Amino acid sequence: MARIPPLEQAPDHGWAREEWERQVRAHGRMTQMKRTLAHSDVALRALMEWYALRDEVLPFLGERLSDLFSHAISAKTDCLICSTYFRRTLIDRGERPDAPALDDREQAVVDFGLALATGRHFVPDETYARLARHFTPREIVTLTAFGALMVATNVINNALEVDLDDYLKPYVKGAP
Repeated sequence: MARIPPLEQAPDHGWAREEWERQVRAHGRMTQMKRTLAHSDVALRALMEWYALRDEVLPFLGERLSDLFSHAISAKTDCLICSTYFRRTLIDRGERPDAPALDDREQAVVDFGLALATGRHFVPDETYARLARHFTPREIVTLTAFGALMVATNVINNALEVDLDDYLKPYVKGAP
């Protein structure tokens, strides 16, 4: 059960109300996580920057690898909401999220994400070196910021025990 009840309706004013309306227009819903974050305009706005960073990584990662990276981070942090969201995305695309076929470049990105999601968020030299063979410094900085916001999203969901959205329940790992 969620520690902070998600808002049932958009706030009366502020950025959170505008974002709520944008989300409903674009996706037909406001997720449990976003409804929880909507208690604070600043918190919602900060975490929504994940989408701007995703837009920045898409040209050099592509959609598939962006989703694999996000799934790896979310699975490693044991974030039920985010790992299930990306499982759904990958499964619906025909992927096997628990055993994706990866080339060296893709494996370097996934391993980098796993390192970002682990304990001290330390990236071993060998992991970084493999990543640096494929990406420019600008791309690595952007990818790192993207991963950091993914970790932050996972922290919010885990710390506040945000409830899983119903539409994701069939995609939970191990679900029939």
